[in-house]
Amino acid sequence: PFGMDEECQNCPALCETRTQVVHGYGDVDADFLFVGERPTARADDTGVPFAGEGGSDGDGGLRRVLERLGLCDVRSPADEPALENVYLTHLSRCRDPDRQPTDEEVTTCEPYLNAEIRMINPEILVPVGERALTELGTEYTTTPAEELTLPDDHAQRIRGRGFELVPMIDPREGTDEQTQAWLEAFAALMATDYRQTKGRQER
Repeated sequence: PFGMDEECQNCPALCETRTQVVHGYGDVDADFLFVGERPTARADDTGVPFAGEGGSDGDGGLRRVLERLGLCDVRSPADEPALENVYLTHLSRCRDPDRQPTDEEVTTCEPYLNAEIRMINPEILVPVGERALTELGTEYTTTPAEELTLPDDHAQRIRGRGFELVPMIDPREGTDEQTQAWLEAFAALMATDYRQTKGRQER
């Protein structure tokens, strides 16, 4: 998207392990932007963030969440979800199957994430998992990073600088009850005039 580098070579170690660079995917006019830590194995194969169904490294959990919120067409293919009003991306664009991205690798990818956030200009940022919450919280809220934690902030609305954050425990790691609680909180948010929670940023 947005002419981003599909052959990025900025992280040599990840260049050796990835199948491809996984940039963001979805509705470029979205109000809701979900950010995970790194691509799943299936995302590494397909180039679509959070791609895959079921299994320990799939993302069937998030797909089902989006379907239940009316943000993903249930009839669309798992590897090419038809998304409406939602955009998906990661802190790190490339995958090492044996480890999480290093702090340096996340920092190296940050310009891509910042560019997507500026161009999508969402109303709500959804950090999926602890690391995404820490990174987005540090950048887009005035709350000290050490005060932003999961599960404490799961399904909570956090006012930020230009955005609201609604953190989510990764559905692959949380309980059904936690996922349901997030769904109910987010559905309630969607039913409000959430666009008035902040002034629109200049694109």
